[in-house]
Amino acid sequence: MTNIVVLVKQVPDTYSERKLNGSDHTLDRESADAVLDEINEKAVEEALKIKEAGEGEVTVISVGPDRATDAIRKALSMGADKAIHVSDEALHGSDAIATAKVLAAAIGKVEGFDLVIAGNESSDGRGGAIPAILAELLGLPQVTYVRELTVDGSTIKATRETEDGLTRLEASLPAIVSVGEKINEPRYPSFKGIMAAKKKPVETFTIADLGIDAGEVGLANAWSTVTESAPKPPRTAGEKVEDEGDGGTKVAEYLVGQKLI
Repeated sequence: MTNIVVLVKQVPDTYSERKLNGSDHTLDRESADAVLDEINEKAVEEALKIKEAGEGEVTVISVGPDRATDAIRKALSMGADKAIHVSDEALHGSDAIATAKVLAAAIGKVEGFDLVIAGNESSDGRGGAIPAILAELLGLPQVTYVRELTVDGSTIKATRETEDGLTRLEASLPAIVSVGEKINEPRYPSFKGIMAAKKKPVETFTIADLGIDAGEVGLANAWSTVTESAPKPPRTAGEKVEDEGDGGTKVAEYLVGQKLI
């Protein structure tokens, strides 16, 4: 029996225009449609495959504002059993270290967990550090950039993919795993799953419930700060080359002028 925790995050849809707040330069989450991050769908799918191969329970955990419940329900409709939602205004602007501390405390609410699965990195923050920080905080082995994963008793076996090639690794449970884009193709929630998700338990915690002081989280306590931001300038019109027998020369001259050749 394997009890699995999956970390999920609600992020702005990559097809929407994403903006930063003018006041504190944090992500303006209200300016774009919000969705369950695609890499988290893959993490949920991998947890469900492991559960279906044996026995166990899948708990999803999300840290975010109230509307993050939509992302949680998506994971539950895929087949996860229950969820934990950490929602607190004090978390606004928290950096990766503070977020990992909150996640570690939330994971501690899951009795007897064996495996924590996350995505390699979120599509909004792109830090890719949370799984490693969590492993340090929880004192657990970590296997990152996983493209194949199996559970064999009290051991996980994984194929890790990097730019240098494939590495085959093993680790004892409990452990932290982060998955990459090639791990699987997530299932679509069925109508039955969507209806069932409405009845599945979702526990909501504040940071006080988790024993975390407000002085440890939030923008004011972050280790990094954005001091200035500006919108991306609009695209300018391209340069049109009229070919009168010398088109190739004109293109070459243009590329030389741009220092491209």
